[in-house]
Order: sequence, then C-alpha cells, then structure tokens
Amino acid sequence: MKILMVCLGNICRSPLAEGILLQKIKTAGLDWFVDSAGTNGFHVNEAPHYLSQRVAKRRGIDISKQLCRRFVPEDFARFDKIYAMAADVLDEMKKISGDKYEAEKADLLLNVVHPGQNLEVPDPWYGPEAGYEEVFVLIDEACNELVKTNSIKK
Repeated sequence: MKILMVCLGNICRSPLAEGILLQKIKTAGLDWFVDSAGTNGFHVNEAPHYLSQRVAKRRGIDISKQLCRRFVPEDFARFDKIYAMAADVLDEMKKISGDKYEAEKADLLLNVVHPGQNLEVPDPWYGPEAGYEEVFVLIDEACNELVKTNSIKK
C-alpha cells in the first residue's frame, strides 16, 4: 500500500500525518510506503513547522528530517490512496492533476473515521501550539483506523 498525505504547504498537517502513519505501520509490521506533499509549493525543501515537530516529538515521532515537496499530477500514478486534509486541498489536487486526477484514489483523511461527513483537519498554521495538538489527535485517530481496516483486509 502506498499512501500520500496532502495539505496546503506540506509544513504542518501532512508531515504530521506522514510521521504518525509511519510509526503505526512500523508497529503493525505493515509493508507500506507513506509520503506527504503540499499543493502550494511555498515551502519546498523546508523542514516541517517547528510546532508540528514539537507535538510529534512529545509522542516519540521525529519528523524533523522530512522535507516539504509539492504535490504533482504523477502522484496519482505512484500512490494507491491520497488523503487530503481539507476540501480546498482536494480541490487544488483536482486542478493540479487535470486529466490525471483519479477520484477513487482521493479522499479527505477524516472520512476514514467519519465516512461521508467530509470533515476537515483544521490548518493550525497561524494559531498557538494547542491547535497543533488538536490536529495531532485528529490525524492519529484517522491513522489508527487506516491501519486497523487495512490490516483486516490482509
């Protein structure tokens, strides 16, 4: 299974999602590939936001070595599933991908936990550390469900 996590800048939410899911698949002994990307490209080759790094590190997850990259149309050919953190991110993925967009591969991450509700992981970028904590909890719950449901299918 190859999974891509996508947010706007690949600096707050999607790096957390990549790190959280990587930790969970390692613990579960799954042979998955996980990556993250951003739709706007403003932070290419930067490390994740220091508050994302801090909340992850407190839980034993080191995301400091990740480097932000931009989402590209070819990601649909490379990944089995692509999870967007919010509806605007999903819309940007469609625009960027054009005719390479594959709707069956793309979804909002929180639909894993709350099917069809189209809930979003809020963008903590301008807020205090508590917002990053909230984002961690939401993503953690979704990643637990991803591992649980996909482990059952094995």
